Amino acid sequence: MSEHRHEDTSKFPALGQKLLWLDSKKNVDLVVRGLYLLCAALFAADFFYAKHVELGIEKIPGFYAIYGFVMCAALVICAKGLRVFLMRPEDYYAPRDVDSEDYPADQLERIDHDA
Repeated sequence: MSEHRHEDTSKFPALGQKLLWLDSKKNVDLVVRGLYLLCAALFAADFFYAKHVELGIEKIPGFYAIYGFVMCAALVICAKGLRVFLMRPEDYYAPRDVDSEDYPADQLERIDHDA
């Protein structure tokens, strides 16, 4: 990330210039820790207010946090399972793809690296 510090940042769009502070790993770690803290605080807050629920399971403190985590994990696991059915070989489009065509030798720029 930080290897691009030598670039002229004045050419970046306004939003890009404002988000340059995220180019540092230290700042990204700070944002992630802040999100962890926010999630923990919201989970803890679930224990301290009266709920007006329609289903009995909603009374469990932290139910929606646990449910959200489990469903997110389930989505990831299902997506990995779908790869078995949806994944195609690397050269799936190759027989009919323009990139798989042979270029005429007179139109290729050949570079001799041994010279």
